[in-house]
Amino acid sequence: MIPWLEADTPFPDAGEALTEEQGPAGLLAAGADLSPQRLIQAYQRGIFPWFSEGQPILWWSTDPRMVLYTEHFLVSHSLKKTVRKVQHSHESGGRWQIRFDSAFREVMLACAEPRDGEAGTWISDDIIDGYCGLHRAGYAHSSEVWLDGELVGGAYGVSIGKMFYGESMFARVSDASKVALTYLVTFLRAHGVGMIDCQQETPHLASLGAAPISRNAFLAHLQQAVREPQIVDWKPLPPFRAST
Repeated sequence: MIPWLEADTPFPDAGEALTEEQGPAGLLAAGADLSPQRLIQAYQRGIFPWFSEGQPILWWSTDPRMVLYTEHFLVSHSLKKTVRKVQHSHESGGRWQIRFDSAFREVMLACAEPRDGEAGTWISDDIIDGYCGLHRAGYAHSSEVWLDGELVGGAYGVSIGKMFYGESMFARVSDASKVALTYLVTFLRAHGVGMIDCQQETPHLASLGAAPISRNAFLAHLQQAVREPQIVDWKPLPPFRAST
């Protein structure tokens, strides 16, 4: 059994999450709400919400935990060429533009669109409203790729201290989500963020340099990172010299 959280119930310790033998591995608790205060408390403790439409709010802390060290981010030769093209266009006022936080809800809505071969999405209306509240509070941010004034790619996540928790990405043109991620990683690395939480292991994340670590190692990193000063000036930085 997992605990049910009322409005004022504190989270249990992340180490109390279910194991594979007990049930869905990583499931920790259910209930509570998606207010900014509750979400911040969760992320500071290595906990995140993940549930489908019609389910109660489910809270997770997986072990192992997939993370991307910003210094280990892998940029393929072809992606580097694409980023340089976009960067040159952005800097010269061309067709491509990179923005942070100009269309946070729209990025979430795009991430919520069904993918090929998938019947639905975990990014429900409640999740969108909850994270938009976190965005208004200054703790959730989006990296956006625009082409001819249209949003064609992006990524969003949660920023607390010197820790970033990646949530989802989308692309409407080839490599747009990876371009958004490249700009995001460049910005975070420049501001002293050493780790991006990716939550669960996938081949796609592994191809970008992410790797699993133990929950204990993840929580140890969090303990210091979330106490660092908050990043306040969110403006995209150029990943490469566009002329090279």
